[in-house]
Amino acid sequence: MLHLRLHFGTDLFGANLHGADLSRSDLNGADLSYATLSGATLARASLVLADLSNADLAGADLSGARLVGADLRNADLRATDLTNADLSGADLSGASLRGARLRGAVVVEAEFDGADISAIEECDPLLRAA
Repeated sequence: MLHLRLHFGTDLFGANLHGADLSRSDLNGADLSYATLSGATLARASLVLADLSNADLAGADLSGARLVGADLRNADLRATDLTNADLSGADLSGASLRGARLRGAVVVEAEFDGADISAIEECDPLLRAA
């Protein structure tokens, strides 16, 4: 299992981390924009203020991840497991969340402008009302 502990703001722009196990990794402030993380395991990883804009996270496991203030604009989050993830203040504008699981996710002050939240598999009623 690969655990990454990186300096704040590490540049992983466009990196191919498809299927990687990054559980519990410290990726705070990392630039993961345009990265391929499809099928990756990021369970309980810390991605506070990380740039994941335009990243491919389809089918990734982000359960229990800390995504506070993360930039997820235009990210592909189809079928992603965000169960119990903290998305407080995250920007998910234009993101695709089709089939994502958001049961227990914290979405306080998160931005979903233009996001595709149709067919979300599981979520709390509060998100459905947004």
